[in-house]
Amino acid sequence: MSEARPIPRNYPLLLVGQFLGAFGDNFLLAAILGPLTYALNTGRITEAVINGENALFGLVFSVPFIVFAPLAGFLNDRMPKTTWLVGGNLVKLLGTAIGFAGVYAYTGAASHSIQVGAYFVVGIGACVYSPAKYGILPEIVRFDRLVKANGTVEMLTLVAIVAGLMGGGILYDLTLSVPICYGACAALYGAAFLCNAAMGLTPHNPRASLRHSMGEFASSFVTIVRNARLGRILLGSALFWFAGSTLKSALQGWGLRVYSEAGITNVTNFKLVLLKLGMVVGIVLGAFLAGQLHKTGDLSWARRYAFLLAAGLAGLGLLGGHYGLVLVVIVLVITGAAAGLLVVPFNAALQSETDQTKLGKTVSIQNCTDYIGIAVGAAYLAFLSRFDLNPNQDLLVLGGTVAMITLGLGVLSRTRRSA
Repeated sequence: MSEARPIPRNYPLLLVGQFLGAFGDNFLLAAILGPLTYALNTGRITEAVINGENALFGLVFSVPFIVFAPLAGFLNDRMPKTTWLVGGNLVKLLGTAIGFAGVYAYTGAASHSIQVGAYFVVGIGACVYSPAKYGILPEIVRFDRLVKANGTVEMLTLVAIVAGLMGGGILYDLTLSVPICYGACAALYGAAFLCNAAMGLTPHNPRASLRHSMGEFASSFVTIVRNARLGRILLGSALFWFAGSTLKSALQGWGLRVYSEAGITNVTNFKLVLLKLGMVVGIVLGAFLAGQLHKTGDLSWARRYAFLLAAGLAGLGLLGGHYGLVLVVIVLVITGAAAGLLVVPFNAALQSETDQTKLGKTVSIQNCTDYIGIAVGAAYLAFLSRFDLNPNQDLLVLGGTVAMITLGLGVLSRTRRSA
């Protein structure tokens, strides 16, 4: 691996660029889905249609992380990770341009299909970007700060997710124009590109070979999965994203029902995101506490946090909006905190306990399993929609599912230790 002197500006530039990029991903999603809120308010579509569209766009964004994971890992080992921070944003700009052309020049089914394809291209950009943003951390921060650095990146990412959903929803509410939203998203990706382009080059491995990438990826994957501890880390992280994907896809329909049950009408996208703020406040709190309460490699409380997450999801389903919004927000904060406390130690442990010369592949493997969880979560919501469950019941079932998976992982862990 080639050597490079640590550059102080790299870490803050990474944080800013990552925030803007994640903000843009979700800003664009909110803009694309924004018209559905008004269509439901006027009775033109059902909650099942909203769930279906949320699941569809969540799925197409996830597919590149599964299909292109070996390639993304190779690229981020062979070249400086700063190269693919820049490259990922360029690919996202391409996807934004395709989507803008589709919504500007076409209507109806043709426009919808082009936007789906464009968001897939944005997902490809995110796929090559993601191994760089996490794999670069051990190269630019000290080992004893790795959990805190992971917590900061995770916190900013999750804040950007909700802030992006809010920003895209607000801009659509104000303009009722998806093309304008595409233009604003392009500006966000452009700013992220400039931040990452200003970073100094980091170490890379010129011996990495594309010809052997698939085999190396498979070998690394098997090595990690066969390691009892690292395998559990991958499963635990995937569980977090399974729950998060299902919840994110269900939130639009659930939020509309919560407001209706609370007696509030004329709901806008902005009002929906206000509920999501409770979740992000909790996640930020949980990510911060994870860095304060747990050293790198400490996963002793992971199962408790997973059960708390399951209880929070079930609680949201039981409450609905019948008891007012304040109680709902409190439960959202608790649920978010459990999620943050669960996932941040997983990321730090995986990065610190695997081969440091193959961090690109390691993070790509984690991305692959995480996005399998995300894709399964989107498909799971679509599956639940077939049973005519309302959004409250969806969350109640999701909470029970997370609890059962956590129990199953606990049994698997004890079985592997006794083998």
